[in-house]
Order: sequence, then C-alpha cells, then structure tokens
Amino acid sequence: MQMTKLLQYIEEENIELIETDIPIKNLKGLYYDNTIIIDKKIATTVGKKCILAEEIGHYYTSTGDILDQSNISNIKQENKARAWAFEELIGLVDIINAYKSGVRNKYELAEYLDVTEEFLDEAIEYYKRKFGILFNIDKYIIYFEPFGVIERL
Repeated sequence: MQMTKLLQYIEEENIELIETDIPIKNLKGLYYDNTIIIDKKIATTVGKKCILAEEIGHYYTSTGDILDQSNISNIKQENKARAWAFEELIGLVDIINAYKSGVRNKYELAEYLDVTEEFLDEAIEYYKRKFGILFNIDKYIIYFEPFGVIERL
C-alpha cells in the first residue's frame, strides 16, 4: 500500500495529521481525538508510513487512552492497531505477489513493499502467531519460520 492510500484514509475519515517533535522517548506516533501526531524526527518516508499505518489502526480499533502499556486491555488494543497496520501494509497476497516478482529475501521484500525491515519482521512474527509456521494460499506456501515462499506444483 502506498502512502497516498493512507493519506486517503485520513482524508475520508476527517483525521487531522500533525508532524511535530514528540518529546517522549520511543514514542513515534500518537492517535487521540481524531488527530494523528507523527514524530518529525523519523528520518524516512518509509518509516513515517509504517507509523502512520499503526496510528490509523488505532483510529479503527482503539478507544480511550492506552498509553499505560502495563494495563492488559491497553496492550490488547495496541496489538489490534498493529495487526491492522500489518495487514494493510503487508498482506499475504502482497507477499505472494512479491515472490512472483522475483523477491527472494526479507531485505528485498521490505523494499518491494515499501516498509521498514523492522516493521516487516514484526509483521512476520504477527502472522506466525496468527497462523503458525506456515500458511497455504492458492498454490503457494508462505513459511514464517524460516521466512520464505514456495510455489506448489
């Protein structure tokens, strides 16, 4: 998914997007009251895209203040928002299409999907928790550990 599609989500839902310094360590984005704040210190557009997707995920999946990550309910909401972002930016069909295009490793896949390697690694872990070590789709098998795609004959 391209950044333009994420920006279209924001426009359609009338969400305000603000890029500013976030003074809280390790906090790169925040969603609150129909506003998404992205830390302007994020160096790359790809990095911003991954954070933006997660914050849009909060719009669709979260309620209230979930900053306290020692609260189990807040952790669940955080995980739902991240899952939304993973599935929007790195769908299983996207992985198959990348394989068909000649992508053969995680570095190439991150580049093909226009996501950070860290985001890709987290998405693969998410899918592994959701489906186990592999998933069959059409005539393909996606292995989440070790990561790879095989076409069945």
